[in-house]
Amino acid sequence: MTTKQISDYIFNKEEVLNDLRIAIESRHASLIGRKEVFMGKAKFGIFGDGKEVPQLAMAKFFQNGDFRSGYYRDQTFMFAIGGLSIQEFYAQLYAHTDVKAEPSSAGRCMNGHFSTRSLNDDGSWKNLTEQKNSSSDISCTAGQMPRLVGLAYASKLYRENKELGASEVAKNFSINGNEVAFGTIGNASSAEGMFFEAINAAGVLNIPMITSIWDDGYGISVPNEYQMTKNNVSDVLKGFQKEKDTNGLEIFTVNAWDYPALVNTYRKAVELARKNHTPALIHVQEVTQPQGHSTSGSHERYKSAERLQWEDDFDCIKKMKEWVIKEGFATQEEIDRIDAESLEKVKGERKAAWDAFKLSMKVDFDDAVELMARACKSAPENNEILRLSKQLKKTINPIRKDAISVIRHTLRELRFSNVPVKSDMSSWLEKVREENYERYSSYLYSESDEAALKITPIAPIYTPNSPMVDGREIMQSNFDQMFAKDQRVFAIGEDVGKIGDVNQGFAGLQEKYSESRITDTGIRETTILGQGIGAALRGLRPIIEIQYLDYIYYALTTLSDDLACLQYRTKGGQKAPVIIRTRGHRLEGVWHSGSPIAALLNSLRGINFLVPRNMTRAAGFYNTMLKSDEPALIIECLNGYRLKEKMPENLSDVCTPLGIPEVIRIGTDITIVTYGSMCRIVMEAAEQLAKVGISMEVIDVQTLLPFDINEMIKESIKKTNRVIFADEDMPGGTTGYLMQQVIDKQKAFEYLDSQPVCIAAMPHRPAYSTDGDYFSKPNADDVFETAYAMMAEVDPESFPNLF
Repeated sequence: MTTKQISDYIFNKEEVLNDLRIAIESRHASLIGRKEVFMGKAKFGIFGDGKEVPQLAMAKFFQNGDFRSGYYRDQTFMFAIGGLSIQEFYAQLYAHTDVKAEPSSAGRCMNGHFSTRSLNDDGSWKNLTEQKNSSSDISCTAGQMPRLVGLAYASKLYRENKELGASEVAKNFSINGNEVAFGTIGNASSAEGMFFEAINAAGVLNIPMITSIWDDGYGISVPNEYQMTKNNVSDVLKGFQKEKDTNGLEIFTVNAWDYPALVNTYRKAVELARKNHTPALIHVQEVTQPQGHSTSGSHERYKSAERLQWEDDFDCIKKMKEWVIKEGFATQEEIDRIDAESLEKVKGERKAAWDAFKLSMKVDFDDAVELMARACKSAPENNEILRLSKQLKKTINPIRKDAISVIRHTLRELRFSNVPVKSDMSSWLEKVREENYERYSSYLYSESDEAALKITPIAPIYTPNSPMVDGREIMQSNFDQMFAKDQRVFAIGEDVGKIGDVNQGFAGLQEKYSESRITDTGIRETTILGQGIGAALRGLRPIIEIQYLDYIYYALTTLSDDLACLQYRTKGGQKAPVIIRTRGHRLEGVWHSGSPIAALLNSLRGINFLVPRNMTRAAGFYNTMLKSDEPALIIECLNGYRLKEKMPENLSDVCTPLGIPEVIRIGTDITIVTYGSMCRIVMEAAEQLAKVGISMEVIDVQTLLPFDINEMIKESIKKTNRVIFADEDMPGGTTGYLMQQVIDKQKAFEYLDSQPVCIAAMPHRPAYSTDGDYFSKPNADDVFETAYAMMAEVDPESFPNLF
């Protein structure tokens, strides 16, 4: 048999046997990978055994320009699309830090976390329409789903916005919006809220998103009856089924061991998605997991003997082999030969990966051995150095830690010596620290020419005729010019479209630029953010709105686990320059307090954190970030939209710099460091303090990440010798961060003549009403009394106690 048509698909022998070969190779890779972990060559292993055949079917219809947003079981799919070699698979298992050996993450992610490189070495975009693409995986279950919505949504924008689709900027990212986004998830993870939110969003948006659920009946050790109503996710989702004249999804069910049915199911689903942008859910049932969940445990502990026998009988590769023989595509002997050849290939690729990994460790190890030999000669009486040297030489499969730790311990032993090897060891340590910073800590932010810190600042220009306008008018004017200049820019969020957002920053812009560019969404913060991440991964420039800062907690996991670490976990291989727009500070009430800054600061390293005090600075930050290739969170001051500001003559060109504080009041007695809406409160207090003879230098930090890169605050403290940190976060929150940055990192402590002081809110959410705000958050009276008390300690005669 050379060809056979089943349903509407024609199978041919070469294709079928190639699929079988990939499946068998992938299974051997899993089986051998598990052994490598147990032999101590890797820390942990999680593999895709049991999912091979469904993933082959999915891969058949995955074209150049398409994107995957999946999870850690998808190795067979990655092999099938050419996005992963077996040697690269093992390089990730061993954590090889060379991006050429392990292009998904350069050893930063544990095995099973796959991605393709969207960027050239200089950080510029590749032509994504000429390659098959996988967005970078994350471990949190269902965490891939919000981003999946955005990857599919980008196709809709490229197709519906004709001017964008035909533009020069689109050529590397889309061909008429024909690209499909493929998502994968496990059955247990489909119980997560992110999954349901993403499925609902796909149905509402009508986007080319195909979600495959690999259902093996368990979530680690917990069976489906504890996971899902009716024990069946596709039954639960029947209400999402697309019907005549409705939106929704096409829902398919198919068995994981039925190769021809799988192929025809994916053919049908992908054709609908690619042509009509109809989303689909494919529930792949009767999946097996031959090695259990991971190397951390054994599935024999929680599966019955009957279940284990069923899994052996219905193993997808075993059933595919039976089908291949039955249909006459190959004999048992041919299959045995493929199996033997596949095993030898996998063994060879594993060995090559291991040898390359060991070789990458050899230079540091050899250097350390040589330095230790010299140390032994320099201090022959020191038995501990001799012991450390012998320990290093005997190390089996050494890693960098082994060499570096021994040298550091040896330097302790040599602390009273001045032998030449000591300085050589110190120099070597400095060299390898720099090398290992590049290996393990680089690319938290962009390192391209478009990095945010490289954008040239442009100050606002005013003339005597510059009008005073409401802050909201500054925002609206800047957004208007932004949309006019760049077709890639779009905005989505609750109320941003028809009414122009709750504070009128987008007023009139939907009517002017179309609904596809300024778009209302439902109340679903996580997938609003996901729409932005996925679209940014495909070359667009989204501004996604979280209506109030307090609501950002709904999206915090996606912000932290996905967006913040994207450049880092791909070592510069992918970027998503999303701008998250929100508003906060001085809000009213328990759930509208607007200042959970510290909680975000410590979750969002990798995202620029911008806190403008007025709308002109905010507009400048939007302009800066749109020239940059990094993500940013911009928190506008809620009480600034109606305050008057001068309209700059060059508003659309203004670029507020990152990491550069601004001295907004010059003083000599005390430096007070703050930002956002607190600037107005501090300035009010400073005016009052001036009347009693206290000169305050007020510094607006402007950005929290990055923070004061030129150490301007320390220079102010050198002059005043006193500092107050003021913020409306809870005690120990952002004030603690500000103090750590200035006193610890900038080493400003030596210039202080008084104890540094923090002014923060009460340790609870603010109560409602003006009085609730007054008694919950810092006010001008608090600032006055704190500064006065500091000066009273210095000069009690001039500043007698107030109370």
